Parts: sequence; structure tokens; C-alpha cells
Amino acid sequence: MNGIVAAVSRSTQHTFSKANQEKIFLQAGLGVEGDAHLGKTVKHRSRVAADPSQPNLRQVHLIHAELHDELQAAGFAVSAGQMGENVTTRGIDLLSLPTGTQLYLGDVAVVEITGLRNPCTQLDRFQPGLMAAVLGRDADGKIIRKAGVMGIVVESGEIRPGDLIRIELPPEPHQPLDRV
Repeated sequence: MNGIVAAVSRSTQHTFSKANQEKIFLQAGLGVEGDAHLGKTVKHRSRVAADPSQPNLRQVHLIHAELHDELQAAGFAVSAGQMGENVTTRGIDLLSLPTGTQLYLGDVAVVEITGLRNPCTQLDRFQPGLMAAVLGRDADGKIIRKAGVMGIVVESGEIRPGDLIRIELPPEPHQPLDRV
């Protein structure tokens, strides 16, 4: 179960969308160099308002390009970086990975998955109806959050589009992803 990095993005400001880059540098324990969410403690505005001393479990946002494909087929105009992700992947079912999965990106960078991105109303401000499009329900009526996963940087390194992604699952028993 391997994939590739389809795109890398960052923004120095707290903007909804992030500009695509030729490469980004992941800093262990901090996040994406030059990104507004870089830091050991939370940087997302709503979380800072609640408790600025919380650890930053949302250093890197990853979305699977297959979600963009699905949204485009439903009539939305979305592409890599526009939903705020730092890393767009292809070929990996990010949402099915357990908490603690490590993604080896490129030659040396490692990101550990901490949980699911909880979609917010900014999606609808970007394109009306987008928030509903990234939420679903399973057979039991439980909410499915499709807006990607969040992670922390375990090993620093540069990553670029085209880099391979290797997956290492944590020891069992696996814990399913929950929102962070």
C-alpha cells in the first residue's frame, strides 16, 4: 500500500487555500517550514482561542487527490492546495489508516497521522455546498469526514511532487481515526 505525493502547498498567512510549491520542508516537531500552522502548540485560530498551550497535532494537513476527483465529478472546482492541505497524495486511502500510522514521504521525511480534519464552514465560503460534499454517513448513520487527515512531523525532510510515500502501520490493536 504505497502512493505518491501529487502536490505540496503552504501559506505564510492564515488563508483557506495554500499555494502549490515545487517543494516544501517538513520540520520535526513543528510542521511545514514557512506555513502559518508551523509550531509546537496549536496555530488554528479556533483552537488557539480555546487553549493556546495545546500541542499542535495538526502540523501537516494531507488530502487524497481522489477526493478532488470525486468533488470535481460532483461539479466543484477544486484542485491541490485549495482546501488548505499541505500534501496532496494519490494512491493511498488516507481515511482508512489507523491513528499513529507513519507516512514516509520522499527520502527521509516522516509524518505520523494524528486524526481526521474536521470540516468547517470555511469550505462553504470557498464554494457553496462543499462542506456537505465532504461529509457523508456510513450504513450505521455515523458521520464520515472526508476532508483529509492531520499529522505531526516525526522526521524532518524535503518533499516534492512525485515523491513516493511508504506506509508503516502502528502495532495492533489499531485505533480508528477521530477528528483532531
